[in-house]
Amino acid sequence: MRIAVIQARMGSSRLPGKVLRLLAGEPMLGRIAHRVAAARSVDAVIVATSDQSQDDVLAAFCADHGIDCFRGSESDVLDRFWRAAASRRAEAVLRITADCPCADPAVIDAVYQMFQAQDLDHGSVSTGAGAALSREFRWPDGLDAEWIKSSALQRAAEEATNPLDREHVTPYIWRNPHWFRLAALSAPADYSRLRLTVDNEADYQLIDRVYRHFAPDGLFGLPDILELLQRHPELAALNSAYIGSEGYAQFYDHIASGR
Repeated sequence: MRIAVIQARMGSSRLPGKVLRLLAGEPMLGRIAHRVAAARSVDAVIVATSDQSQDDVLAAFCADHGIDCFRGSESDVLDRFWRAAASRRAEAVLRITADCPCADPAVIDAVYQMFQAQDLDHGSVSTGAGAALSREFRWPDGLDAEWIKSSALQRAAEEATNPLDREHVTPYIWRNPHWFRLAALSAPADYSRLRLTVDNEADYQLIDRVYRHFAPDGLFGLPDILELLQRHPELAALNSAYIGSEGYAQFYDHIASGR
């Protein structure tokens, strides 16, 4: 079985409670779960949240909307993620974070095709973790998708001791290419100047505008977003000040360089 695990929690230092903020009238977490479930390569979706009381509301949301939910350690996200996947006996696991409401089913499927064809332990897009593996064209920040073989994930969960490896799930895998087979899917063009994640209020304003433009359809793809932003460049300017200054691109480049 191929499982998508969406990491979600209410505690965000920059935008608390963002995963339940509304996008065109629907909570962000529900939007993400719907989009990920639309990928042909995904058999089931599960939300992995913490066992802390502040995340009770997420568990309740999942119960109310028929979304599987697993609860585990707040700080040891690798353990939580692995146990969520193991609870469903997954053979391959898609890692998605709950601040990526524009996750694209077509991109997820393309990464899985590469993952399967090359018999990889870890396959990603060239943004975030993928950026550390490839200097080719990057996808927008926010289209992050990582397919992980269950055996590789288990090994990381059993062996990783670095706190950053435990907090961010996959660095132990992609920093050890002598143990794991890795590849990153390059984008067809350089989209590194486009930010589609939600980490602050400016990000949220952009993504909400995107969703409201396409509402009620929540399954628009990257080509649709690109066309919209080409016609309305003022939308992309909403969060342009944050591009490259925070988020996965900076974090993974930092780890990859050994700093």
